[in-house]
Amino acid sequence: MRELLVTGANGQLGRELQRASLPEGWRVVALDRAALDLTDPRAIAAKVAERPWAAVINGAAYTAVDKAESDQVAAWQVNALAPAAFATACATANIPLVQVSTDYVFPGDRDGAWQVGDAVAPLGVYGASKLGGELAVRTSGARHAIVRTAWVVSAHGNNFVKTMLHVGAERGALRVVADQHGSPTSAADLADALMRVAVRLADDPQAPTGTFHFSNVGATTWAGFAEEIFRQSAARGGATATVEPIATADYPTPARRPGNSLLAHDAIERAYGITPRPWRDALGDILDELIGATK
Repeated sequence: MRELLVTGANGQLGRELQRASLPEGWRVVALDRAALDLTDPRAIAAKVAERPWAAVINGAAYTAVDKAESDQVAAWQVNALAPAAFATACATANIPLVQVSTDYVFPGDRDGAWQVGDAVAPLGVYGASKLGGELAVRTSGARHAIVRTAWVVSAHGNNFVKTMLHVGAERGALRVVADQHGSPTSAADLADALMRVAVRLADDPQAPTGTFHFSNVGATTWAGFAEEIFRQSAARGGATATVEPIATADYPTPARRPGNSLLAHDAIERAYGITPRPWRDALGDILDELIGATK
């Protein structure tokens, strides 16, 4: 039995990694923060050295973007120092590492999808700490794939889809930002992509390494995303609401958000043959799980 070590077991991505398809003879060992203290580099090193893992997928992160502005130490511990510890241990043990990162490493200040080699310039602590994790992995000597993603949603945990359904059922009308652009990402689709990358890295010493992007396909705004959530929800007999588009300036937050979070998929398509599907199709699968199939 070949084993994949996965962190963030209770998060959106971690739950989907535990449900993702694997080749016969493989299994996931998923750890939450109670099982592995991500603020303890020695504990991380011991866990990696514990057995001959086929690969490690570090899906855990400090994702409270606004809270990170005032909780900088915790954000940097989890998002930068923990990946550094994983990368160092993986390099020592010759185990490939898949590190999940974010669109927040980019400033979001131009049109068009961000390429993997574009200049990074985080706008806040969350993005800066995730970039710190990228740099640690990239310079560790470990065989690695850094996979950036954006706007992750699922049927689990706290995310935009579940918030819209909950608040929409209560209010009937919502004001949603319409000048931030991106593409929603199904945690399940992301998990499948990460598994494909991890298995390939484990099986093939010549597998491509470096930085890649994965999100679902198609550009929208948060307001456009909300409108599609309610359109598909209504078709399933679920909550619906009217969406009023507003500007980012009308909804101030402690952390600045990128105005453009679109990610280009050329690198992961070329290296791993992974072609993401449209986000509306992925949203349909999430709503099928939350509400039921279209009526």
